[in-house]
Amino acid sequence: MSVLHSPTGQPLLGFFADGPGLGAPAILVVHEWWGLNAQIRGVASRLEAEGFQAFAVDLYQGTLAKDAVEAAALAQAMDARAALGKLHAAVEALLPRCGGALGVLGFCLGGAYALAAAAHNPQVKAAVAYYGIPSAALADVSRIGAKVLGHYASRDRHVSAERVDALERTLRAAGVRASLYRYPADHAFANEEGKGYSQEASALAWQRTLAFFHDELGGGRGAN
Repeated sequence: MSVLHSPTGQPLLGFFADGPGLGAPAILVVHEWWGLNAQIRGVASRLEAEGFQAFAVDLYQGTLAKDAVEAAALAQAMDARAALGKLHAAVEALLPRCGGALGVLGFCLGGAYALAAAAHNPQVKAAVAYYGIPSAALADVSRIGAKVLGHYASRDRHVSAERVDALERTLRAAGVRASLYRYPADHAFANEEGKGYSQEASALAWQRTLAFFHDELGGGRGAN
């Protein structure tokens, strides 16, 4: 693991799995409301094994939630503008390393911020959101220029089917290229350490995610 530096030379807080090296496509990973924990580091390492540079940004400055109460408090206390600034800094740092082949991937809270990052940073080519939708105050998703892939759960008590349908309609009306999948699962079905984990749904969503990034960004061991 290396340290990712901003264009001004400042180290960015996060986990940088950069094994493929300069020139490989890059993916910015945004954590759930728990913070940058081992599970999210594992996601970055899995992307690295597929031939992507993967930077998992830390929006909580090193703090990790011990339970859902702490996670909710951390998410509520987080300054949205500052978080978007950290994502922008990471985008700017990754772009020269990957030749513009840049994607973003987020889960839950991070799923919302992944779509927001794509809306605020037109350099992003591909965006994947797992069970997260940004509020209108956080981002205007109709401004997304990237291609979008979404993974949502039919039994999600946090993100309703109506919200997913509304997101799909908004993206379609704006001409955003998007594919949103629904899975017979619960919220956070891709977090293997959580209560809602579904091996079947997680495996299918991950397969689709890797194929999407390889198709849109190129490179990687699984590229065609």
